[in-house]
Amino acid sequence: MGAKLNAYLMSKDARGQAKFYAEALGGEIQFLTTYGETPGTPEAMKDKVMHLTLTVAGTNPLMMADAFDEAAYNRCICLSLSYDDVTEAESAYAKLSEGGVSKYPFALQPWGAYYGEAIDPYGVTWMITKQ
Repeated sequence: MGAKLNAYLMSKDARGQAKFYAEALGGEIQFLTTYGETPGTPEAMKDKVMHLTLTVAGTNPLMMADAFDEAAYNRCICLSLSYDDVTEAESAYAKLSEGGVSKYPFALQPWGAYYGEAIDPYGVTWMITKQ
């Protein structure tokens, strides 16, 4: 039996974060549903994102929802994107780190690959590689 692993991010602003990723990495929102589509939802929650799916950097799925608790990311989990083209990888790194933190500058590494690590404005750590 097989399984598919997908990243699912809880966010303070799922719509805004998804728009940022779609613009930074190329992609689009495929599906979005709010709590308001569920009968009996309190008025204060109606605009909150219950589930959102977007594709980024080609056909890579990324799922998100608005968090009701504080959405805090840490170094224990990173999202990794591997590119075939160094220009695309450099562009993704630059856009993801804009407004965030350039943790490890994107550059050719001693092991022969290009690599960089950035924390985006939403606190998610991205590892960008060009093999």
